[in-house]
Formats: sequence, structure tokens, C-alpha cells
Amino acid sequence: MRHPRDRSRSRRPLSSAALHTTLVGASVLAVFPVAWVLLTSLKTDRDNWARPDTLGTLGLGNYRQVLAETQFTTWFANSLIVAVGTTVVGVLIAATAGYAASRMRFPGQRPLMWMFLVTQMFPAAVLIVPLYNVLSDLGLLNSYGGLILAQCTVAVPYCGWMLKGYFDTIPVSIDEAGRIDGLSPFGTFWRLIVPLAKPGIAVTVFYSFITAWGEVAFASVFMQSEDRYPLPVGMGTFVSDFTAEWGLLTASSVLVMIPAAAVFFLVQRHLIAGLTAGGVKS
Repeated sequence: MRHPRDRSRSRRPLSSAALHTTLVGASVLAVFPVAWVLLTSLKTDRDNWARPDTLGTLGLGNYRQVLAETQFTTWFANSLIVAVGTTVVGVLIAATAGYAASRMRFPGQRPLMWMFLVTQMFPAAVLIVPLYNVLSDLGLLNSYGGLILAQCTVAVPYCGWMLKGYFDTIPVSIDEAGRIDGLSPFGTFWRLIVPLAKPGIAVTVFYSFITAWGEVAFASVFMQSEDRYPLPVGMGTFVSDFTAEWGLLTASSVLVMIPAAAVFFLVQRHLIAGLTAGGVKS
């Protein structure tokens, strides 16, 4: 009769092989769409994208055409303005609201946090009409400020809820030490709490930027002139009922990935710590 330890040893190579096969398969599934888009963007023959079994002529012609013959750079600048503006305004509001909910006691404190959570249940389509009316009354349609405010309605609730949970993990004794040293509540928040909350803030920065960078629903309704289109809306003009410039669309898609990847690499070392700590308390 074989010892149980011998049977476990014999199963280890099979378990390891199954695990590695699964990981390789998952990696292929994750990389394949990106590789497909990259390959299609390099196909300079107009109809080669429809023949996946042939490479055709590869080159950077689609990239040159996107950058030189379309309004890509204008759309890129528009998206950058909106994404950075949403990140700065949204994270500032969310951080101050989360800190207030974590440290202060005031009427409506719990309903405020529940309101942050409940608003995440509504799809963006439900908010378009009321936001359109509000922005129209304020004269903010087709403006960067109006779109930034609209994007903040999505970014602030999630970021505020998460940062509140992260601030709960920071000892209250740090706030008390700040008050003893003569700091105001905002001074304590800015000088002592914010440096300690960098992992949580990094997560909200990443979330806010990515959300605003790739958002389509609000941008397609609130930005009404082509010179104000952000990238997702502008790229949609490459493929319509009358034209299908898949080479231009895929080339611009590759270029769009660069800022998102840059933001991820800048904050990646804080992401895991921020996500796990922010989920400890609520």
C-alpha cells in the first residue's frame, strides 16, 4: 500500500502542469484582443482586416494618417483636459468628503455615505437627461467644465466611499497630535492625513482618470461640436453607416492605451495596498 505522502508527491507534477496550463491559457485570452488590435493597426491594405489568415502589407501608414489627416491630436487634448480635470476635482471632493465622514459627526453622516453607494447603482443613461437640463441651465453644454462636472457624478461617489474606508484605518491619534500642534482641521488633513493616505488616493486617481478617459455616454451628448469631442467620441466617427476605417480606429485605439498605461505604472505600487486597506471598514 502506497503511503499518502507518496501519492501527494505523484500528484504534484500533474497539479503544477494543470496550473501552468490554466495560467498560460488565461494569459493568451487576455493578450489576444490587444495583439489583434495592434496587428490590425499595422495592416496598411484597406481590406486586409477582413482576412485574418493573411498579414498583407504591414507598416505605420495608419498611424501617420491618424496623426496628420484627422483631428486626433485635438481629441487627445480634449480627453486629457477632461480626464485630468475630473481626476483633480473628483479626488479633491471625494477625499474631503471621505475624511469628514470618517472623522466628524454631523447630521446625515450615514445617509451621505449610503447615498454615495446607492448612486453607483444607477446607469449613466438614467443621469443623462437631468444632467443635460442642469448643464443647459448653467450654460455649460459643449464645455470642458460641464463635462468634468458630469464625470464627477460618477467618480466622486465611489472614490468618497473608498477613501472613507481608508481614512478609518488611520489612527485618530494622528489628528489629535495635529490639533495639539495648533493645526486647523484642514491643516491636519492636508499635512498629516493625505501623506499617509497615498495608497488609497492612488487608487481613486487611477479610477477617476480611467473612467473619464474612456467615457462615451456623457461626452457624446454634452459635447456638441467636433472640435470639442474627446477621443472615444471622435474615434467613433471612423466607423459609421457610410464608412469603415478600421485601420484608423485600431491605430488610434493603440495610441489611446498609452496614457492609461502610463497612469497605471505611476500608481501601481500603491494600488494593491489602497484597494485592500480601503475595504477594511465602511
